[in-house]
Amino acid sequence: MPLTDQTREKARAIIARYPKSRSALLPMLHLVQAEEGYVSPEGITLCAEELGLTKAEVSAVATFYTMYKRRPVGDYLVSVCTNTMCGVLGGDKAYEAVSEHLGVGHDETTEDGKFTLEHAECLAACDYAPVMTINYEFYDQVDADAAVDIVRRLQSGTSPLPSRGARLCTFKQIEMQLAGFQDDRPSTTGEGPAGTPTLAGVRLADSVGVSVPGYDPNTPIPAVRPKDPPPAPAKKNEKGAK
Repeated sequence: MPLTDQTREKARAIIARYPKSRSALLPMLHLVQAEEGYVSPEGITLCAEELGLTKAEVSAVATFYTMYKRRPVGDYLVSVCTNTMCGVLGGDKAYEAVSEHLGVGHDETTEDGKFTLEHAECLAACDYAPVMTINYEFYDQVDADAAVDIVRRLQSGTSPLPSRGARLCTFKQIEMQLAGFQDDRPSTTGEGPAGTPTLAGVRLADSVGVSVPGYDPNTPIPAVRPKDPPPAPAKKNEKGAK
């Protein structure tokens, strides 16, 4: 689907948020993915034109971060962590099981365009390992059977509730949120408190009476960094000379 004048208007709305226009590039790339399902050549051109950058500069950013895709992504991006913690606890087996079930490998999309699979280096949730995300929503402590079951339920038309965060949406919908635009669907709000592993350290500290002394959560953060103190005067030598 070609990018529209409305896409360009949204891109300019993103740019207006920043004091320096090129700072808007990352959310603008998410906007392109929300429209096209990946960072298309047309999307790179749009970003370059609106930000006064070269297409090579935009492409350099788009190819550096793994969240930006250079090929069309399915409705559901399934990411299975295979980094050390998740891998040894079953992430590797979960990835292999999902890969076999879907019939695709890393960075490949099923023929019906519904699922794209990837193994992720880290999903920043080691305390819930092994983890899998679908469109960046977490499914915690999944083994091979659980991972396949979640995908199978999506294939059947049901939407399995993530372990934490908001309910599932499509890849394009989550990309629009990452671009910084409000999603008015009622199910976009996360439900429930932080999970038990996340709070383990806080509860342990509370049980032994450890707290941050004198911490006031209402302490204002200075907008300007204090100036460095002036240098100390040079010491005089024994003869009085500097």
